[in-house]
Amino acid sequence: MKKNWILVVAVAIAVGLASCKAKESSYKAAYEKAQEKPVAEQTVAPEPVVTKPASSSNTSSTPVRVSTEKITTVNAGDASKLKMFNVVVGSFTIKTNASNLQESLVADGYNAFLAQNAKGMYRVIVGSFDDRPSATELRESVKAKYPNRFSDAWLLINE
Repeated sequence: MKKNWILVVAVAIAVGLASCKAKESSYKAAYEKAQEKPVAEQTVAPEPVVTKPASSSNTSSTPVRVSTEKITTVNAGDASKLKMFNVVVGSFTIKTNASNLQESLVADGYNAFLAQNAKGMYRVIVGSFDDRPSATELRESVKAKYPNRFSDAWLLINE
C-alpha cells in the first residue's frame, strides 16, 4: 500500500513538472507576436561640432573646436555674463566637479561661471563675449597659460 501511494505521488509530481514546461508552440507564438510590432530605434543626435583651421594668431596647427548649443547660466546672478561667444574650459555631468573648477578659475582672477545645456551638461565658461575674435583671443591665452590643463579649451556659440 505504501509503495502504491509513493508511486501515485511520484506520477503526480512528474505530470505536474511536465505541465509547467513551456511548449515550443508558446515560444513560437510569442516570437511571431514580437515580430509584428514595429521596432522604433532611439537615436541620439550627436552634439554639433565644427572644426575649423586655426587662426593666424594661433601658432599651433591644432584645429579649433567650435560648438553651437543653447545654454543658460546655472546661477541667476550670472545671467548678465552670458553672451554669444563663450570660451569653455570644462564640461561635466556632475555639478560639484564643475563648481570646483569654476572656483579655482575665479581664484586665478578669471570671471568664470557655470552654464548648462539641454542635455544637463555643466559647462565651465572662463569668458563670454559678443564678438568671436575676443573669445578666440581669450581661448588662446588660456591655452598658453595652462598648456597641460586647458589645451582642449573650445568655443561655444550660444543659440
